[in-house]
Amino acid sequence: MKIAVVRNRNNEGVVARFGVPTAEKYGRSAVQGVLDALRAAGHETIVLEGDGTLFSRLAEFMPADPETGLPTGMVFNMAYGVQGECRYVHTPGLLEMAGVPYTGSSPRGHAACLDKVVTKLLIEKAGVRTPRFCTMWTAADFDSSLRFPLVVKPRHESTSLGLALVHDHVALVAAVENVVATYGQDALVEEYIDGREVAIGLLGNDPVEILPIVELDFRGRASKIVSKGDKFHKTEDEPEKLCPAPLDAELERKLHALAHKVWRACGCRDYARIDVRIGLDGEPSVLEINSMASLGAGGSYMRAATTAGWTFETLVAEIVDRAHLRCFGTRAPREAQPVTAWADAQEA
Repeated sequence: MKIAVVRNRNNEGVVARFGVPTAEKYGRSAVQGVLDALRAAGHETIVLEGDGTLFSRLAEFMPADPETGLPTGMVFNMAYGVQGECRYVHTPGLLEMAGVPYTGSSPRGHAACLDKVVTKLLIEKAGVRTPRFCTMWTAADFDSSLRFPLVVKPRHESTSLGLALVHDHVALVAAVENVVATYGQDALVEEYIDGREVAIGLLGNDPVEILPIVELDFRGRASKIVSKGDKFHKTEDEPEKLCPAPLDAELERKLHALAHKVWRACGCRDYARIDVRIGLDGEPSVLEINSMASLGAGGSYMRAATTAGWTFETLVAEIVDRAHLRCFGTRAPREAQPVTAWADAQEA
């Protein structure tokens, strides 16, 4: 079937520059890897920009069926958005309007997951523990009942952007001021949970499959939080990823039950990753859920999928099949297509 891989690269197809620009994008090799995997699975593909040019390019590549008006293809969404708040919702929102099915969460799911406060409120309502928190624009917003050390991060960002661990009020105010000045949004301030950290990958829909759990091993390292440098593989002491994580049966059962509750509460689809701290008391607390988990080779999600027996190529094809099952009740139709280079796809 026809599959358009949509990503953000140059971000030129906008009316004006306004709002915080996205700091995330998939690199050329990652996008090419998805294209190659889809073509190897028998799909006809093209790569498009997730901006104002998207409607016209989709209409050219996969026009609606002239008799039924139904879609004739779908999108593999790799677009993190261009600028402004809740940028993950941009491309899914356009695709909803255009009537084009796509992989990954809906605008509602992405909005719930990218707003860390909304995530915490939803999962608390579902009976899942999360660190105590407040939000701050200024020093006057601090909830003095919170106990140091505290973790400070932007409310609407990901990949540990703006993340700081603070041990006193002076450092707290400086970290909040940095978030407000740099990202134009309030800071989420939450109690630091000392202990272990695990990542839980999920795949599919009904039922959702829980992949082998990954533990971030902080042994021998002073800082026991995952930094931006760690996530972009730029630190010398990046935590080792242990998969499957060394967990006893009861704790693993708790984590599986927690993952199902968080998945449902936040309205995710097709694939996602939940980040969890396990306190010194052995109880898990959810930090956040990434509704668009990175498919990078060095990431926790791909490590979990590999342990479960997936290769990158088979995982990409499976994500498409799970999305097609959700939309149409069948796996995606396919017929062999030649593998072409990025340059050919880019110009298509």
